[in-house]
Amino acid sequence: MESTSVQRAGAAASGKTLQYVTIGWNTAEGVIAIAAGVAAGSIALVGFGLDSAIEVSASLAALWRLHRDHDEEAREAAEGRALRLIGLSFLALAAYVLWEAASTLLERQPPEHSIVGIVLASLSLVVMPVLAHVKRRIATRLESGALEAETRQTEICAWLSLILLVGLALNASLGWWWADPVAGIVMVPLIAREGIEAVRGKTCCCGGEGRQ
Repeated sequence: MESTSVQRAGAAASGKTLQYVTIGWNTAEGVIAIAAGVAAGSIALVGFGLDSAIEVSASLAALWRLHRDHDEEAREAAEGRALRLIGLSFLALAAYVLWEAASTLLERQPPEHSIVGIVLASLSLVVMPVLAHVKRRIATRLESGALEAETRQTEICAWLSLILLVGLALNASLGWWWADPVAGIVMVPLIAREGIEAVRGKTCCCGGEGRQ
Protein backbone atom coordinates (compact mmCIF):
# COMPACT_ATOMS: atom_id res chain seq x y z
CA MET A 1 0.00 0.00 0.00
CA GLU A 2 2.82 2.36 0.96
CA SER A 3 4.69 1.47 -2.22
CA THR A 4 1.59 2.29 -4.30
CA SER A 5 1.25 5.65 -2.55
CA VAL A 6 4.89 6.47 -3.24
CA GLN A 7 4.49 5.51 -6.90
CA ARG A 8 1.37 7.64 -7.20
CA ALA A 9 3.13 10.59 -5.59
CA GLY A 10 6.00 10.16 -8.04
CA ALA A 11 3.61 10.10 -11.00
CA ALA A 12 1.86 13.23 -9.72
CA ALA A 13 5.21 15.01 -9.35
CA SER A 14 6.17 14.07 -12.93
CA GLY A 15 2.77 15.28 -14.09
CA LYS A 16 3.34 18.67 -12.46
CA THR A 17 6.68 19.03 -14.24
CA LEU A 18 5.07 18.23 -17.58
CA GLN A 19 2.37 20.81 -16.97
CA TYR A 20 4.95 23.49 -16.21
CA VAL A 21 6.72 22.64 -19.47
CA THR A 22 3.40 22.81 -21.32
CA ILE A 23 2.55 26.16 -19.76
CA GLY A 24 5.91 27.62 -20.73
CA TRP A 25 5.76 26.35 -24.30
CA ASN A 26 2.15 27.39 -24.91
CA THR A 27 2.62 30.83 -23.39
CA ALA A 28 5.45 31.58 -25.82
CA GLU A 29 3.59 29.88 -28.68
CA GLY A 30 0.42 31.84 -28.02
CA VAL A 31 2.11 35.24 -27.87
CA ILE A 32 4.06 34.60 -31.09
CA ALA A 33 1.06 33.12 -32.94
CA ILE A 34 -1.33 35.94 -32.06
CA ALA A 35 1.24 38.63 -32.87
CA ALA A 36 2.10 36.98 -36.20
CA GLY A 37 -1.58 36.36 -36.96
CA VAL A 38 -2.59 39.96 -36.34
CA ALA A 39 0.34 41.19 -38.45
CA ALA A 40 -0.55 38.86 -41.33
CA GLY A 41 -4.33 39.06 -40.95
CA SER A 42 -4.45 35.30 -40.48
CA ILE A 43 -7.58 34.02 -38.72
CA ALA A 44 -6.20 30.49 -38.44
CA LEU A 45 -2.97 31.74 -36.87
CA VAL A 46 -4.79 33.96 -34.36
CA GLY A 47 -7.12 31.06 -33.54
CA PHE A 48 -4.10 28.83 -33.04
CA GLY A 49 -2.65 31.38 -30.62
CA LEU A 50 -5.90 31.51 -28.66
CA ASP A 51 -5.90 27.72 -28.54
CA SER A 52 -2.46 27.96 -26.93
CA ALA A 53 -3.93 30.30 -24.32
CA ILE A 54 -6.69 27.80 -23.63
CA GLU A 55 -4.09 25.05 -23.33
CA VAL A 56 -2.40 27.16 -20.65
CA SER A 57 -5.68 27.44 -18.72
CA ALA A 58 -6.19 23.69 -19.09
CA SER A 59 -2.69 23.04 -17.79
CA LEU A 60 -3.39 25.27 -14.80
CA ALA A 61 -6.55 23.27 -14.12
CA ALA A 62 -4.51 20.07 -14.43
CA LEU A 63 -1.96 21.43 -11.95
CA TRP A 64 -4.77 22.24 -9.54
CA ARG A 65 -5.99 18.66 -9.96
CA LEU A 66 -2.49 17.22 -9.42
CA HIS A 67 -1.94 19.22 -6.25
CA ARG A 68 -5.02 17.48 -4.83
CA ASP A 69 -4.02 13.97 -5.85
CA HIS A 70 -3.03 12.99 -2.31
CA ASP A 71 -6.58 13.60 -1.04
CA GLU A 72 -9.15 11.28 -2.62
CA GLU A 73 -12.17 13.47 -1.83
CA ALA A 74 -10.50 16.65 -3.14
CA ARG A 75 -9.23 14.73 -6.17
CA GLU A 76 -12.72 13.62 -7.18
CA ALA A 77 -14.12 17.15 -6.81
CA ALA A 78 -11.28 18.58 -8.89
CA GLU A 79 -11.92 16.07 -11.69
CA GLY A 80 -15.39 17.34 -12.54
CA ARG A 81 -14.54 21.02 -12.21
CA ALA A 82 -11.43 20.77 -14.37
CA LEU A 83 -13.29 18.87 -17.10
CA ARG A 84 -16.08 21.42 -17.34
CA LEU A 85 -13.70 24.38 -17.30
CA ILE A 86 -11.71 22.89 -20.18
CA GLY A 87 -14.92 22.11 -22.06
CA LEU A 88 -16.28 25.65 -21.82
CA SER A 89 -12.97 27.06 -23.02
CA PHE A 90 -13.04 24.75 -26.02
CA LEU A 91 -16.55 25.84 -26.99
CA ALA A 92 -15.65 29.53 -26.70
CA LEU A 93 -12.68 28.99 -29.00
CA ALA A 94 -14.76 27.06 -31.54
CA ALA A 95 -17.31 29.90 -31.72
CA TYR A 96 -14.60 32.52 -32.17
CA VAL A 97 -12.73 30.68 -34.93
CA LEU A 98 -15.95 29.92 -36.83
CA TRP A 99 -17.18 33.52 -36.71
CA GLU A 100 -13.84 35.03 -37.73
CA ALA A 101 -13.21 32.51 -40.52
CA ALA A 102 -16.71 32.94 -41.96
CA SER A 103 -16.34 36.74 -41.85
CA THR A 104 -13.04 36.54 -43.70
CA LEU A 105 -14.50 34.33 -46.44
CA LEU A 106 -17.51 36.61 -46.89
CA GLU A 107 -15.42 39.78 -46.98
CA ARG A 108 -12.64 38.13 -49.04
CA GLN A 109 -9.83 39.44 -46.88
CA PRO A 110 -6.59 37.71 -47.98
CA PRO A 111 -3.95 37.24 -45.25
CA GLU A 112 -0.32 38.16 -45.77
CA HIS A 113 2.28 35.41 -45.98
CA SER A 114 3.60 34.42 -42.55
CA ILE A 115 6.96 32.64 -42.42
CA VAL A 116 6.92 33.01 -38.63
CA GLY A 117 3.59 31.17 -38.54
CA ILE A 118 4.91 28.35 -40.72
CA VAL A 119 7.98 27.87 -38.52
CA LEU A 120 5.88 28.01 -35.34
CA ALA A 121 3.36 25.46 -36.64
CA SER A 122 6.21 23.15 -37.70
CA LEU A 123 7.83 23.30 -34.26
CA SER A 124 4.50 22.71 -32.53
CA LEU A 125 3.89 19.70 -34.75
CA VAL A 126 7.04 18.15 -33.27
CA VAL A 127 6.69 19.22 -29.63
CA MET A 128 2.97 18.60 -28.99
CA PRO A 129 2.84 14.86 -29.88
CA VAL A 130 5.80 14.19 -27.59
CA LEU A 131 4.20 16.04 -24.68
CA ALA A 132 0.87 14.30 -25.29
CA HIS A 133 2.50 10.85 -25.29
CA VAL A 134 4.26 11.39 -21.98
CA LYS A 135 1.27 13.09 -20.34
CA ARG A 136 -1.03 10.25 -21.34
CA ARG A 137 1.18 7.82 -19.42
CA ILE A 138 0.76 9.97 -16.30
CA ALA A 139 -3.01 10.24 -16.80
CA THR A 140 -3.23 6.46 -17.13
CA ARG A 141 -1.12 5.82 -14.03
CA LEU A 142 -3.29 8.19 -11.99
CA GLU A 143 -6.53 7.00 -13.68
CA SER A 144 -7.56 10.63 -14.13
CA GLY A 145 -10.26 11.68 -16.56
CA ALA A 146 -9.34 15.36 -16.19
CA LEU A 147 -5.69 14.71 -17.03
CA GLU A 148 -6.79 12.56 -19.96
CA ALA A 149 -8.93 15.43 -21.26
CA GLU A 150 -6.00 17.82 -20.94
CA THR A 151 -3.82 15.32 -22.79
CA ARG A 152 -6.35 15.10 -25.59
CA GLN A 153 -6.30 18.88 -25.81
CA THR A 154 -2.55 18.70 -26.34
CA GLU A 155 -3.13 16.13 -29.11
CA ILE A 156 -5.67 18.43 -30.73
CA CYS A 157 -3.06 21.19 -30.62
CA ALA A 158 -0.84 18.92 -32.72
CA TRP A 159 -3.64 18.38 -35.27
CA LEU A 160 -4.34 22.12 -35.35
CA SER A 161 -0.64 22.68 -36.00
CA LEU A 162 -0.86 20.42 -39.04
CA ILE A 163 -4.03 22.10 -40.34
CA LEU A 164 -2.51 25.54 -39.75
CA LEU A 165 0.72 24.57 -41.49
CA VAL A 166 -1.13 23.34 -44.56
CA GLY A 167 -3.24 26.51 -44.76
CA LEU A 168 -0.29 28.87 -44.34
CA ALA A 169 1.88 26.91 -46.78
CA LEU A 170 -0.81 26.92 -49.48
CA ASN A 171 -1.29 30.65 -49.06
CA ALA A 172 2.46 31.31 -49.24
CA SER A 173 3.26 28.98 -52.14
CA LEU A 174 0.14 29.12 -54.31
CA GLY A 175 -1.57 32.29 -53.17
CA TRP A 176 -4.67 30.41 -52.04
CA TRP A 177 -5.82 33.07 -49.55
CA TRP A 178 -8.99 31.15 -48.78
CA ALA A 179 -6.96 28.20 -47.46
CA ASP A 180 -6.35 30.10 -44.22
CA PRO A 181 -10.00 30.71 -43.19
CA VAL A 182 -10.95 27.26 -44.50
CA ALA A 183 -8.24 25.80 -42.24
CA GLY A 184 -9.82 27.74 -39.38
CA ILE A 185 -13.24 26.26 -40.15
CA VAL A 186 -11.76 22.76 -40.28
CA MET A 187 -10.55 23.33 -36.72
CA VAL A 188 -14.06 23.98 -35.39
CA PRO A 189 -15.53 20.43 -35.29
CA LEU A 190 -12.38 19.09 -33.60
CA ILE A 191 -12.50 21.79 -30.94
CA ALA A 192 -16.28 21.70 -30.39
CA ARG A 193 -16.44 17.91 -30.06
CA GLU A 194 -13.88 17.87 -27.28
CA GLY A 195 -15.59 20.81 -25.61
CA ILE A 196 -18.99 19.09 -25.55
CA GLU A 197 -17.54 15.85 -24.20
CA ALA A 198 -15.61 17.68 -21.48
CA VAL A 199 -18.63 19.76 -20.41
CA ARG A 200 -20.58 16.51 -20.12
CA GLY A 201 -17.78 15.11 -17.97
CA LYS A 202 -16.92 12.39 -20.46
CA THR A 203 -13.46 11.19 -21.44
CA CYS A 204 -12.00 7.96 -22.79
CA CYS A 205 -9.65 7.57 -19.84
CA CYS A 206 -9.03 3.98 -18.82
CA GLY A 207 -9.82 4.80 -15.22
CA GLY A 208 -13.10 5.54 -13.54
CA GLU A 209 -12.56 9.20 -12.71
CA GLY A 210 -14.17 11.74 -14.97
CA ARG A 211 -16.48 9.24 -16.65
CA GLN A 212 -20.22 9.15 -16.27
